[in-house]
Amino acid sequence: MIKAMLNGLLAYKDALPLISKLNLWKYFAVPMLISFITALSIGFSAYGFSDDLGGLISSLWIWEWGASTIRTISDIAGALLIIALGFIAYKHIVMALSAPFMSPVSEKIEAHLYANVHQHRNTSNASQLLRGLKINLRNLAWELLLSIPFLLLSLIPVVGVLATASLFLIQAYYAGFGNMDYTLERHFSYRESINFVKAHRGFATGNGIIFMLFLLIPFVGIILVLPISVTAASTTTLQLLKKQSL
Repeated sequence: MIKAMLNGLLAYKDALPLISKLNLWKYFAVPMLISFITALSIGFSAYGFSDDLGGLISSLWIWEWGASTIRTISDIAGALLIIALGFIAYKHIVMALSAPFMSPVSEKIEAHLYANVHQHRNTSNASQLLRGLKINLRNLAWELLLSIPFLLLSLIPVVGVLATASLFLIQAYYAGFGNMDYTLERHFSYRESINFVKAHRGFATGNGIIFMLFLLIPFVGIILVLPISVTAASTTTLQLLKKQSL
């Protein structure tokens, strides 16, 4: 598992040179725009709805003394909760809507690295979008189910450190899952892809760790995260497919 995670991480070192060599930047313009607009929408939602959620949380405090302090804390907690949930939803929204643009990138990388080696299905933009929506809605549901308990545990001192680390790894796994599926959709059915990623969850998590860290870089992170992470995931996934075919 640890070795697989490291391999997923190390795949990033060749991502930028490969993008430049194959002239792939032109495919990333729309996904970059989608990423920026989605992040901006989540930020405005946190700003706009934090008061409403804060009011709902503070209404649980029935005493007058300390009410103003509780309201301030509740507003902050409301904004953080919206940002946390938005952070989880962000990658799935971007990955699903970017599928028609990312799948051709993965295919060009495959043609460059393994010409005439892999036999794969021809897929249309519509089928790629539907596949992306299906995979990412499924992953979003599972990630929320797993993440909400850890979000609550993260508020508890000491335990919160472990809960936050677990939450990060859960998000990393599903980010890597989405990146790998841009390649897998040409080779496997929906169910087969899920089973493939489960069997290689270390690689998915390693890829997703860098994806999540990229999002912590102001502005630049949300612009570059998809091009670099998808390129890295494509090379790793193709290596795994080649190994499986031997």
